[in-house]
Amino acid sequence: MMANLFSSFDPSSSFNLALNWLSTFLGILFIPTSYWLIPSRFSLAWNKIILTLHNEFKILIGKNIKGSTLIFISLFSFLMFNNFLGLFPYIFTSTSHLVMTLALALPLWLSFLIYGWLNNTLHMLAHLVPQGTPPVLMPFMVLIETISNIIRPGTLAVRLAANMIAGHLLMTLMGTTGPSLPLLILTILLITQILLLILESAVAIIQSYVFAILSTLYSSEVI
Repeated sequence: MMANLFSSFDPSSSFNLALNWLSTFLGILFIPTSYWLIPSRFSLAWNKIILTLHNEFKILIGKNIKGSTLIFISLFSFLMFNNFLGLFPYIFTSTSHLVMTLALALPLWLSFLIYGWLNNTLHMLAHLVPQGTPPVLMPFMVLIETISNIIRPGTLAVRLAANMIAGHLLMTLMGTTGPSLPLLILTILLITQILLLILESAVAIIQSYVFAILSTLYSSEVI
């Protein structure tokens, strides 16, 4: 019996240490050594995904800066691995914590902002007032655009964490009611859980993709 519904998101382990954060790096162990040496269907499929993401990110960034898409592809891969790992039993979902998501979003956003204001100051100022804004509304638009820029890392972090928490909570809630149910309802519950797990697998990919795409769009505004 769970004392708290949110205890499944508790990073503490049986040794009273926060060892569950080590699950963040488990994705590296899932890549076999042969992946780097022998071309397989897995490596060919992964290379195809990376190439597709590279072409998409390159279009969004606008300018052809060498290696500019690498950071966003790495970000997507890292988040996708962690989102997927969280769906396995007894593996801590690190991306459901704001500590993790903010640690990814805040430095990215801050580096883009500093780069933009130091190198393209006029371009950054022009972004504060959208084209065609009446002179009377310009002070309000500057205020609104400034606030929207400041809350960007927060929205990125909260979106990812909230989506990870929501699905896991629903699965936990449904799972805890299972033992007390009759056989027919239990069968329906199991089918629902399987469908929910498939949905969560899709959410794991979509949310990592959304995080990477939005980061790319934010970087394109400062170049």
